Amino acid sequence: MVPSTTRRAIVAVMAGLSTSLVTHSRAQASAVIRLGVLSDFSGPYRDWSGPTTLACVQQAVEEMRLLRPELRVEVLQADHQNKPDVGVNTAREWFDRRGVDAIVDVNNSAVGLAVSSVAREKNKVFLASGASTAALTGAQCSPNTVQWTYDTYMLAKSTSQAMVRNGGDSWFFITADYAFGHQIERDATQFVRQAGGRVLGAVRYPFPQTTDFSSQMLQAQASGAKVLALANAGNDTVNCVKQAQEFGLGRRGIRVALMLAYLTDIHTMGLQTAQGLVLAESFYWDLNDRTRAFMDRVRGRLAGNSLNQMNAGGYAATLHYLKAVADMDAVRAKASGLETVLRMKAMPTDDDCFGPGSIRADGRKLHPAYLFEVKKPEESKAPFDYYKLVGTTPAEEAFRPMAEGGCPLV
Repeated sequence: MVPSTTRRAIVAVMAGLSTSLVTHSRAQASAVIRLGVLSDFSGPYRDWSGPTTLACVQQAVEEMRLLRPELRVEVLQADHQNKPDVGVNTAREWFDRRGVDAIVDVNNSAVGLAVSSVAREKNKVFLASGASTAALTGAQCSPNTVQWTYDTYMLAKSTSQAMVRNGGDSWFFITADYAFGHQIERDATQFVRQAGGRVLGAVRYPFPQTTDFSSQMLQAQASGAKVLALANAGNDTVNCVKQAQEFGLGRRGIRVALMLAYLTDIHTMGLQTAQGLVLAESFYWDLNDRTRAFMDRVRGRLAGNSLNQMNAGGYAATLHYLKAVADMDAVRAKASGLETVLRMKAMPTDDDCFGPGSIRADGRKLHPAYLFEVKKPEESKAPFDYYKLVGTTPAEEAFRPMAEGGCPLV
């Protein structure tokens, strides 16, 4: 028979354990995970980022709610205006006062680098689905940042090598004068030279103030280059392609290389203008059965807009982050962004946009890269049926080798 003093001790312990479990359960139920979509909602990148990426992040949240109803998630949004100081101030306000746990997107490399630094300082999470500079997993890598969709190395490698192989062995760059433009020009120059090509010149323009590229087109024409490389994005890319046609660069044998472009840009240009252009993306809605299934699920949120790799990256990064949060529980995830990112790296990735993959120690998400050629108008059979797949780079080859990046985490 158990002595009465022992029975009382057991009851006290069990009561304490019960109270502890109830307290933890209530804390878990009350722990709200807050995501902040920081993007361009009003500027030159709006049409292919902010609202559509927000819709894809919300799609990921809804899918996780079906899998884990106890997981409470709120989504905030803000416009970084393509200004690092605005991005930093928003990130600090979100982390310090709004209880935001992770920032998603940030489709501007200069803003992305600044936000990555704040996330590390505050021990939060940065899911860089839009910022493309490879410095995020290189010299400026952070244990609190995951770079998901693409980067300047992948884009430059896929497009540059293909163009040189097809006879484009002399290049001229028109470059947006900020971190992304500088990085992709450097990366593309490296790959052009490695493939046996030459860079004959480059001109940088103020971003985002520039809309007329006439002088840049004249310099490209005078250089004698066979390839005009556009180290820019969004409306700037669209305007450059249109002005290259107006100046008759194609008739003079000058081909246009898009160093960063999206299905959204092709839609804006129209197939009559864009046909034959070559570009790299890591996602295309009509690539396979899984990408088509995702498009069917999210279509109702898109307000008729096309879906590009950045939007898909916002979905996939959010989904994997929330899987990690659910695996470790929301209370612990909120307590440490570093621990949450470590859990994300330890878990294999898999989603309908990018398929199976993984996250390296430097924060680089690995998946294949695809080279597409834009269809002729008569080849397109449905809305947004714009691409022909012309090449695939395996995940282990698509991105810069980790040993070459200079990331101090490695």
